[in-house]
Amino acid sequence: EESVVEEIRRQTVALALELGVIGLMNVQFAVRKGEIYIIEVNPRGSRTVPFVGKATGMPLAKIAARILVGQSLKEQGVTSEPVIQHMAVKEAVMPFDRFAGVDTILGPEMKSTGEVMGIDDGFGMAYAKAQISCKNNIPTKGKIAMSLRDEDKADSVSIVKKLVDHGLTIVATRGTAQYLRDKGFEVESVYKVTEGKRPHIVDLITNREVAFVINTVGDAQSKRDSFSIRETSLKYGIPYSTTISGAKAVANAVKMLVTRQMTVKSIQEYHLDQ
Repeated sequence: EESVVEEIRRQTVALALELGVIGLMNVQFAVRKGEIYIIEVNPRGSRTVPFVGKATGMPLAKIAARILVGQSLKEQGVTSEPVIQHMAVKEAVMPFDRFAGVDTILGPEMKSTGEVMGIDDGFGMAYAKAQISCKNNIPTKGKIAMSLRDEDKADSVSIVKKLVDHGLTIVATRGTAQYLRDKGFEVESVYKVTEGKRPHIVDLITNREVAFVINTVGDAQSKRDSFSIRETSLKYGIPYSTTISGAKAVANAVKMLVTRQMTVKSIQEYHLDQ
């Protein structure tokens, strides 16, 4: 929301002025239900600097270096914030496929070995491009396998509607499947591995019968029980999401991929259009 972005902007300026930072400053924010939290503030550059520089067309590292040797922003001709008409999405590249037995659910540690950028006029296509760049391709046909924690089931309704409306079908573990059927969707039911019956959801992934996996977990037990879903998705190269917010982004990307032709422009072309 624009109001949240504006408040983040205001807080960032206030922090920089209060701390007396000269050069670059890294602030990590988190937003939950419209409320903004500051995680940390560091008076230094970060790997976000080149991303923001490319997204906005401003050579931030060069500008900061000149500030550090005494050249003001005004002297450099930097007198206003850049206004961009496109959307830039950053995605972390995780080395999960390099380590056998690793779980793809993220914790607080920064484990990425690289980052990619997707740029387009809107979020859905920009997100799709970012996912393609890190080999987590978003499908436009086939089955989506879902196994959700109870807290995510209500939020899944709008996601499933968007996926189904754009040509995908849903297969889900029994609890998720029943919830979605009660909401009026046609959903194929599949066993959980822990139910001891076949074929179960991991069989479908192993047989490449699904094009995408959405798996969210609650407590530690459900995380352990569903580990084989995520492990097998990784092993067989099936793209996946482990959060409901990620699933929402996937649904938006599917809509864009189905209804629009993907185009490619250079970063320079995006900035010429501003």
